[in-house]
Order: sequence, then structure tokens, then C-alpha cells
Amino acid sequence: MRSSGFSTPRRRRTAVTFVSALTLLSLAACGTSSSGDQDPAPGGSADAAAPLDPKTKLTLTIDCMPPAAKKAELKQWKEDVATFNKTYPNVTIDGRSTPGQCLEPPRFTAMLKAKSQPDVFYTYFTDLDQVLDNDGAADISAYVTEKTVPALADIDPDVMKVLKKDDKLYALPTSNYRMGLLINRGLFEKAGLDPDTPPSTWAEVRAAAKKIAGLGDGIAGFGEYSAGNTGGWHYTATVYGEGGDIVGQDGKAAFNDATGKRVAQNLYDMRWKDDSMGKTQLLKWGDLQKQMATDKLGMFLAAPDDITYMVQQLGADYANFGMGPMPGQKATLFGGNSYMIKKGISSDKIKAAVAWLDLKTLSPGKGQFEWSRTKADGLPVGLPQPAFFTGAAKEKDDKERADHATMPVENFQAFTDNPVDGKAEPPKAQEVYKVLDTVMSTILTNKNADIDKLLDTAEQQVNQVLANQ
Repeated sequence: MRSSGFSTPRRRRTAVTFVSALTLLSLAACGTSSSGDQDPAPGGSADAAAPLDPKTKLTLTIDCMPPAAKKAELKQWKEDVATFNKTYPNVTIDGRSTPGQCLEPPRFTAMLKAKSQPDVFYTYFTDLDQVLDNDGAADISAYVTEKTVPALADIDPDVMKVLKKDDKLYALPTSNYRMGLLINRGLFEKAGLDPDTPPSTWAEVRAAAKKIAGLGDGIAGFGEYSAGNTGGWHYTATVYGEGGDIVGQDGKAAFNDATGKRVAQNLYDMRWKDDSMGKTQLLKWGDLQKQMATDKLGMFLAAPDDITYMVQQLGADYANFGMGPMPGQKATLFGGNSYMIKKGISSDKIKAAVAWLDLKTLSPGKGQFEWSRTKADGLPVGLPQPAFFTGAAKEKDDKERADHATMPVENFQAFTDNPVDGKAEPPKAQEVYKVLDTVMSTILTNKNADIDKLLDTAEQQVNQVLANQ
């Protein structure tokens, strides 16, 4: 599970003479040998939108540099630093890496409280409020323009929206995901189902799951999480797909309605009436992947990068998997990762950070989107993720991704050809998911589960969580 899932001009000052004076001061401060440490970010300064002067000298600390164990990824990082330094030869990129994940919540929280984050630090989409509560991120609205990020107009508005607060931009995306229905193509074929046309409604999912479970040999047709906050996460995704919500516009729980009850009842029926979900329950992230990789599971809700995990970590084959859109297709839960820039660093450092992120994570054909290099380095190409481009940038990236694919991209065509609007995770997501785990686990382990009572109790508990903002 991702612990996780945008720009309007900044308000102008009213005193014209003050603006002019500030502009002159900013230009004077932006010297060619600036250390970047004594020039506080000028907020609304007129020069903020101008790209970094190539002569500027500074050091920029950035976390989530690939560790030595990821040789190909680290090689690419170093190559991108070299490319960056062709334009900005006096900017030193001081990359920081950690042996585990880029973001570990306890360490991340401690870092924010101590104000010890690097100049450019890695976050999940859902981290914005926590970072702002700790006064940790710079408002970069004035620095991010189509001059500094040429593909800006082609970045998905849904993605940009979750990186903003009160119309101020605080992050730039590096990856994103939209959930869909992940299928085992081999089991679909054995059950007489068409793997090129995955189910797109829950009625179709239920019918397909019964056929797959009918193969016997301990095979489950459909799998679901119900532990470690992952059950609540997937309940949320399913409710979104059916057009419902978890938290309403009034800031209160919104799932205890006809849609939320229908989702819960459908899972109950698949588990107890159809017997298509297997006997083993209380599953969390990693369990369903193991079942599918060993051909014991036909379908589950997932993001595309689950396939990479099954291939690289569990020895499965890319060709055995496919994806369809989120059943219901009213919306799909989306999330992702981003970089924020530390509040209080210099204007030049912010400009350098934006320039680096543009090269590394936001330019079709460059950095992480240089698919020819990715293929040559033995890394996978072809999954529909990251997928935050629209328009011309998307057309270019889709073509290059397909041209250098290392897997059958047609297996994901049902997913890519039927895009579903993304919907961000609810506020206080992890605490909400923890409550909803109980709904999921009870439904899947107790044949006598009282759905109405479960949702009534969960509604009360989620409202308590939301009231403690």
C-alpha cells in the first residue's frame, strides 16, 4: 500500500513602488557567485519566474537518490546530474539515499519536526497537510511556469490539484498511479474468459470470479485486503468506483449510504454466497501479489506497479498479467509521489530545484522518461505508470514507451483506453483506513456480519477521527 495520492498566480502587492524596489533588490542579490544560503526566497518577487542564471554557484541537497544496490537507477541518476551540470556547471547536486524506502513515516515525521529535511525532499501526495502543519515546504507557485517547466500545461490537473493548498503550489510530481482491475491472463483463459476484455462492472467481476474459482485447486477468483489499513484503502477505492465518497464536502463520513452498503454487500456475497474469494482472509499488501504470481488468484484491485513487484521480486512473467479499468468507472482512487522544497532556502536554490525536477521527472524523453535508456539498462518499460501527462506530452511519451517496451503493452490496453477520473485519498487517510479495515475484515471472516451495524459504527469512529484535525 502506498502510504500516501495543483496553480494560480500569487497575490500581487498593491504598492507599485514597493514591488519595484523589491525587484531591484532581488536582481542585485542574484549574483553569479551566490552561495544560495543567504538570500531568503522572495515570495512574490518579480524574478521568481525567471530560470536560474547558469553561472549561479550553490549546493542542492536532494533525498531519494537510488542506493548502491540499485545499480541501474543510480547510474541513471549520475548521468542526469552530468546532463544538468552541462547547463548549470556550478550547481552541486548532493544526493542522499537511504537503504530502505525513500519515505519511512516515523523518520519523515521526525525530520519535519527537527527541520532537518534536505533542500528537496520526497513526499507522498497525502503528506501535504503534515508538511504544512510543520511549516516545512516553500510556496513554489511563482517559480513554476511554462518557462521553467515546459510540459507544465500537459500535467494532469488532478495531479496538480493535490499538490496545492489555498491555491499555492507546494510540490512537483515524480510518479502517480490510478487503480484498476489487475488480472491473471492465464487463469482467465483456463476459465474460458477473454483476458483482453477484463470485467468493467462488479456484476461482471462477480461472474468471472465464480468461473475462475470453479477451476478448483485452491484458486480464488477475486482477492481482497482486510488488514494493515489496506482493507480500508480498497474499500475506499471500490466506493469511489461506484460514484460514492468516504468523506463528504462537509468534512464528515459519507460512506454509510446506499453506495457504501452496496459495496459491502457485494463483497459479502462473493465471499459467502459465491465462495469465489478463497478461505484465507485478513490479507494485506504483498499477500495477493504472491497468490497471483503463483497462479492462485484471478483478479484484485491494484496499481500497475504491482506487476513490477510480482515480476522482479516473485519471479512472475509480465506476459501473464493484464489490467482493466476500476469496476464501475465513476472514479478511481489515485495517489503518487512528489518532491517538495524546503521552506526558507534561497530563491536561487528553489530555481535550481525546479530545474533539476524538470529534467529528472517532468520532461518527456528525458530523465525518468528516457525509455530507450531504461530499456538498455535492463529496467522494465511499458507499464502505464507514471501517467501524469496529457496532451502532446502524453502522445510523445506513449509512443516512446511503446517503441521501447519490454513487455506486451497490449495487455494493458483495456486500462489505458478507458481512462477513469482520478480521485484523491480522503483526509486523514491512514486513520480512516484503519477504521474501515474492521468493516472489511468482519465481512470477509464472519458469515453473520451485520453490514448496517458495521457501517454505523465505522461512521461514528471516522467522524471522531475527522473531528480531531
